[in-house]
Amino acid sequence: MNRVQEIRKEKDITQEQLAKLANISRKYLSLVERQRATPSVSVAIRISDALSVNIDKVFVNVEEQTAVFPKPLKYIDLFCGIGGFRYASEKAFKNIGIKGECVFSSDIDKYAQDAYEANFGERPVGDITKVDETQIPDFDILFGGFPCQAFSICGLQKGFEDKTRGTLFFDIARIIKQKQPQAFVLENVKNLASHDNGKTLQTILEILRDELGYHVDYHLLNALDFGLPQKRERIIIIGSKKAFYMDWKFDVKHKKTLDDILEKSVDKKYFASDDIVTKRKAMHTSKYYPSIWHENKSGNISSYPFSCALRAGASYNYLLVNGERRLTPREMLRLQGFPDDFNIVTSDCQARKQAGNAIPIDMVSMVIEKFLPMAF
Repeated sequence: MNRVQEIRKEKDITQEQLAKLANISRKYLSLVERQRATPSVSVAIRISDALSVNIDKVFVNVEEQTAVFPKPLKYIDLFCGIGGFRYASEKAFKNIGIKGECVFSSDIDKYAQDAYEANFGERPVGDITKVDETQIPDFDILFGGFPCQAFSICGLQKGFEDKTRGTLFFDIARIIKQKQPQAFVLENVKNLASHDNGKTLQTILEILRDELGYHVDYHLLNALDFGLPQKRERIIIIGSKKAFYMDWKFDVKHKKTLDDILEKSVDKKYFASDDIVTKRKAMHTSKYYPSIWHENKSGNISSYPFSCALRAGASYNYLLVNGERRLTPREMLRLQGFPDDFNIVTSDCQARKQAGNAIPIDMVSMVIEKFLPMAF
């Protein structure tokens, strides 16, 4: 869906001139104009800039789109962990005024399954690589925060089956290919953009766009900009069968502070030893209170009125509240946007790991809320 040819002719620009300005081949531009090819976001931006027209006017007429949602909107929750995407989507559904239904969930971690079941009454299926995609119920949208893995391109070049086999993105691709959902929302670490010199992200986008036929966009977002006091940068990839233009600017009205996150009464077991506290306070004086102190691998200490990114393994040791104590599992869950009625049923060790692996709920919820009306 684009008006490239129409606008080009209106501006009296030849196909050859526009191709040169957009740094693409004339043959590819011809395919785009005849609706035979869907350009990547970067190429679409270059074409729009060359035409001196806003991208949404060239490729999508947002005003003409009217959302029609299934009743209920069915979704699957892959690599579900303890349910971050489920909380985020349910919050978005409520704000939009639609009903959602999770028809399938999957996570390989037993303790995450325990937590998910305790909070949602459903136990996720285990290893997704062993799940037959034809046996998954039909659904409208796929949610998933998948691990970042390098792709090895095999000699046969049979599309994504060769390019991604052995990675967990392969399982997302095969499920999308089989079930043909209307849309998807994927989450990954910031390093996905630079992973394998950018080849990993490029392969993912090419498969989603060119082989599976979806309109796709992505953006790097920070939980700190969405009202959560945690600097957590994540890449969000969205896609739909319906052409769309995503505005990645968000109006966040309610922002939480550490005062909202930190518990008032904390068990002594979370406090660091007197030696550690004395040593760190001798090395650093914070400008903020409350604050979370961060010690990097070189031993340098910094502190902020927010938390650095939680990690699945090391957060417990490298973050100290006011330089004195470690974060509790409840505080870590709050930093990710989990409600206080989330039932912690595992050990502190597992709960910290689960919080570190989770998505920032408030951030992802706002993305879903803005994206869904354009996707359906």
